Amino acid sequence: MDHEQVFAGLDSVRWAELEHAYGEADDLPGMLRALAGDDEQAAEALDELWSSILHQGTVYAATVQAVPFLAQLAAAGTRTVDLLVLLGGAAESDDAYGLPGPGACRAAVAAQLPLILPLFASPDARVRQAAVWAAGSTGAASALPQLRRRWDEEPEPGVRAELLAALVRLGHPDAVDAARTAIAPGEPAELRVVAAMACLDAGLPWTPAHRDTLVSLLPADRHVAGRFDQARTEPLHHVVDTLLRRDTDQDRSSAYELIQAALAAGDPEARKEALWAAEHACTISRSAPGRLAPSLLSLLKAGEHTASLLPILDKLGVHAQPAAPALAALAAAGGDLADRALAVLVRVAPQEAAPLLARDLPDRSRALAAACGFPGNRRERDMPYAPELLNAIRIRLTDDELAGNEPVWLTGLLADWGVQAAAALPELTAVMDRFPAAVPRALAAVCPPDSRDATAAVLRRAAATGPPEGRYAAADALWNLTGETGPLVHELRRRLEQSAGPEACRTAGALGEEGACLVPQLRSALTPAGRKRTVPELDADIQTALALWRLTGEATEAVDVLGGVLAEASDGTWTRWSLREAALAAAHVGPAAQALTPALEGLLDDPSHAPAAISALQAISGGPDPVRTAEILLTSVERNADADTALDALGALGPEALTPTVSARLKALAERDLRVVTSGVEPEMVPADERLRERARKLLGA
Repeated sequence: MDHEQVFAGLDSVRWAELEHAYGEADDLPGMLRALAGDDEQAAEALDELWSSILHQGTVYAATVQAVPFLAQLAAAGTRTVDLLVLLGGAAESDDAYGLPGPGACRAAVAAQLPLILPLFASPDARVRQAAVWAAGSTGAASALPQLRRRWDEEPEPGVRAELLAALVRLGHPDAVDAARTAIAPGEPAELRVVAAMACLDAGLPWTPAHRDTLVSLLPADRHVAGRFDQARTEPLHHVVDTLLRRDTDQDRSSAYELIQAALAAGDPEARKEALWAAEHACTISRSAPGRLAPSLLSLLKAGEHTASLLPILDKLGVHAQPAAPALAALAAAGGDLADRALAVLVRVAPQEAAPLLARDLPDRSRALAAACGFPGNRRERDMPYAPELLNAIRIRLTDDELAGNEPVWLTGLLADWGVQAAAALPELTAVMDRFPAAVPRALAAVCPPDSRDATAAVLRRAAATGPPEGRYAAADALWNLTGETGPLVHELRRRLEQSAGPEACRTAGALGEEGACLVPQLRSALTPAGRKRTVPELDADIQTALALWRLTGEATEAVDVLGGVLAEASDGTWTRWSLREAALAAAHVGPAAQALTPALEGLLDDPSHAPAAISALQAISGGPDPVRTAEILLTSVERNADADTALDALGALGPEALTPTVSARLKALAERDLRVVTSGVEPEMVPADERLRERARKLLGA
């Protein structure tokens, strides 16, 4: 098959009407033709195709149309292995956007099996392996006879491993016996590793024989380095994940025994794989920290794999407390490892961490971030008040080298400590002009009653004549300290006349009668009608609407704005937060937002939007049936979709909503082993899951 024949129908496809990851797919014909060019052109085109039609595992309408051309090129000998791998990835993808129908991409690849299956006979083992991978990924039973026939004929271990995985995936009746046989010690290592995973994927019980086989092959990653299945490139991690997600006591015990055996392996690289599997176990399983802590702490005590152990200790919770002495010893040294150890100690034993952090504060950026909260994701603070740390912060505030995030972290920690940190008033005052946006809140928070007048004078002066970027922060802090609104109203008017932001609009609405003079500026700050809004504009309009309602007492204007936001944001991927905020704003408006009921009810089927919508509906009219509402909210919690709002709304329903079915689901959230929170900022996930678990228990108790 020559290239002219391959591309005969290329220009008849209406590519401009199709989409890939970057929009209109009218550039795909050029990419496909470039595959037949010189090596440099082909390599560049291949990269562009992966990025466009299989972007991070997602397939598109354009992917479906590209499949026949890719298969014909592969069959014609053009970059055959690369294109077969691309076809297999497209076939196995479950993440689709804009396809003409469910499974359309997989079906498109399956339709090319007449071109793919003959490649099983290629003299090139990599071509055979890639062809098996592509055929197995289609899920098509029609490929089974040739896969089984090739299993009997194939001499190469890597290809045999791919064949075994495909036979298991497609459910061939001989596959399970073949997998059992292939774990035998006499078989090649790359086949035995895949056979162990195949036994698990086939649903077989995980036995000591499977465990011993896998442990004997560690480090196992090297044995699958030539495979194309990206989901199974880390065998130990994959097996542990699969066992834990089976969610039975026996499988959990098997997973922990496997990890413990791997941690005891003599090969340091094997233990590295075991540590990665242990960290994953602690991330997804609530019982893992307690079961694995003794083995992990033994490694720490022995001084082995310290760098790899530190992120796992962060996930052990209370089970990491025995590690405090070893962490303190590590933290007492210098360098990056000491800083990382101190960051963990901050979360494990903050009182023991405080003097070490105070001693070397300028060189402890990672530990300081842990103590003060990560920017944009501040949780309950890890670092309680400590006099020695306060003294170190006072010294550091006046250091000429202080810059970056550190002023924000230090002033934030002082603000959290409140009047306990009053001794830092002179230093905070001295650096007001250096860090005008960060200092005011801390200055007001730490101020004791007998220093109120002097501090108010400092803030008043900063709001009037200080650096422009800090005047709003100073005026806001002055209002919080004294209730004085004049400087804040002046700054809000200036901000609203320039470009309104959600924070300024929110503050304006909180001023009550004193903010009524800002109503004209608030109205002017609304995005002009008829213009498609950006996410920041949507968020600002939400807060503006809420401020107008609070300041005027009239709901019509606010409800119109919120209705517009709900309509505009409902069909956008990046507007999820705006929908949530608009619904919560409607909850504040209450019964006067009755006109928004249909739009809010339209959000109930989406677990991400339902909690805020239910909060609004409850405030407007009492909400839907309590039992149905509870079930919707529990779905949101189970999927970790705005779980905090969902639990708040669930608590507001009262005990009559806790039917036996609802109570059973709530109990499962509290007592199940698999964690609910498994995504987010890395150090936050396990603590967030534990907080969710505790809230579920309290609701059950109430």
